Amino acid sequence: MNRLRMGSRGSMLALAQSNWVKGQIEAHYPDLQVELSIIKTSGDQFIDRPIAAVGGKGVFTKEIEDALLNRTIDLAVHSMKDLPTELPAGLHIAAVPVREDCRDVLVTKDNLKLAELRRGARLATGSLRRQAQLLHYRGDLVITPIRGNVDTRLRKLDQGEADGLIMAAAGLKRIGRGERIGEYLADEVCVSAVAQGALAIEARDDGAVRELLRFLHDDGAEAETLAERALLRRLSGGCHVPVGARARAAGSILEMIAIVASPDGATLCKGKLAGATDDAENLGIALAEELRRQGADKILAAS
Repeated sequence: MNRLRMGSRGSMLALAQSNWVKGQIEAHYPDLQVELSIIKTSGDQFIDRPIAAVGGKGVFTKEIEDALLNRTIDLAVHSMKDLPTELPAGLHIAAVPVREDCRDVLVTKDNLKLAELRRGARLATGSLRRQAQLLHYRGDLVITPIRGNVDTRLRKLDQGEADGLIMAAAGLKRIGRGERIGEYLADEVCVSAVAQGALAIEARDDGAVRELLRFLHDDGAEAETLAERALLRRLSGGCHVPVGARARAAGSILEMIAIVASPDGATLCKGKLAGATDDAENLGIALAEELRRQGADKILAAS
């Protein structure tokens, strides 16, 4: 193989991620030519509507997966949090690179902390998960919806459309906007999205790309995201239900925290478990069952 065709969305963040993967492959295989193909997805076509209204999970991946299945491309680079927990037949995750910072962050014009925001401050986010947890933590906040790429959201903040943004640290850092971060939010305030900060390199399941990209794969990131995605799959959660999960691998031990919340933040179930990294999926399933015992089923049924 002397040529590899890679598919990606066309946003600044998606291209930053894909070009990083492209650079890693070309550095490891100097004789391999990597061609980048930009594919427009459903989620890119309706940027003025909430993700849940456009179709929820899969709106940023379906067209790219179709290209994989049609053999138009050989691999795709996704933000793993956009990737549905059930992949189309014939596709698999060939590699999970080292994970970027998973935390949610507060961005304000003056680098204020959450505790320093006035009562009734307007925070913008496109995520029900963030909305629910912020309202649970501080019921006086006013949460407003926002869509658009990272720079678009930052521009809206600077123009005064909100007092602050809640965003992913990973996205800001990957496009060189890390200096805008005012505060990293602790798990006690906001548990991050399933697989946030992780990349998924998806390919056809014939094994060719998996072998090629073995050098790029990180076992710890794989264990963390396996546990988180197993929990989400067990809860059958998507963009319509606020679900957060964060697993942390340290050697052979995997620790995990997860929440399920009502969109208004009035009800929140939270649980923690620890287990072995080589039993990651079962850990995620066990934590999902713990949340169900706490009443998560009622929240899920109401969605």
